[in-house]
Amino acid sequence: MIVPHYHDPDALGRCLVALRLQDYPSDRLEIIVGDNASPEGEAAIAELLGAGVKLVVVTARGAGPARNGAAIHAVGEVLAFTDCDCVPEPGWLREGVAALAQSDIVGGRVRVLVESQARMTATEAFEVEFAFDNEGYVKRKGFTVTANLFCSRALFERVGGFATGVSEDLEWSHRATAAGYSLAYAPGAVVGHPARRNWDELHRKWLRLNREAHQLYAYRRGGAARWFLRSCLLPTSIVIHAPRVLLSSKLETWRDRVGALGILIRLRLWRTVDALQLALR
Repeated sequence: MIVPHYHDPDALGRCLVALRLQDYPSDRLEIIVGDNASPEGEAAIAELLGAGVKLVVVTARGAGPARNGAAIHAVGEVLAFTDCDCVPEPGWLREGVAALAQSDIVGGRVRVLVESQARMTATEAFEVEFAFDNEGYVKRKGFTVTANLFCSRALFERVGGFATGVSEDLEWSHRATAAGYSLAYAPGAVVGHPARRNWDELHRKWLRLNREAHQLYAYRRGGAARWFLRSCLLPTSIVIHAPRVLLSSKLETWRDRVGALGILIRLRLWRTVDALQLALR
């Protein structure tokens, strides 16, 4: 099990508790944390990890290099990737490994976690509806998020590690499937991921995602023109997705639906302006 980490010891502690509770033979488990030289220091992180968890310090910045650095030290046949702020459910590893019998690469379900279902913020409500649709990513877009990814160590070595500066999960998955490897969805392999709680957190997320996606387009033939067209069309997605929000079965109250709709409008308009600025710079 591979976990990248930077400067979030509380979340990492919760993740490690969940990994130790996996209903999988303990003598076949290996947990490796790739730490991005967190300011807490190597000794403090090692103390947090405790016995039985391998710490690999990776000075190259980014979750991709941290995953790559940790994976190099793995000795098991299967690599199971998650993030330090995720909470894998007890059957996560068992279900993901079992699914590898039918597919070369497996992406599992990501369940969005909120602090209080009865008192969600507008941003949390938006995330509950739209964030981490990994089933859709796998089945319609051909990639899985790295928060819930399984493959063999041999496959990872052949495909190569995660790239930096781009949407690493998308780029790696497409690189692997282009090489002929199959990708499937495992609904029983579940990790929880906390929702962004406010606009600032959501803005930071999409500031990064926009730039990673723009860089990925730049590598492709005709990418600049496609990015510009995509950016111009982005506001139309508000009209397309507004009914989904207002009729959502995931959001139980009209307060949550209206709040999520407000965030949808604000975010898509901001993303449009930001994407066009990237296109024209």
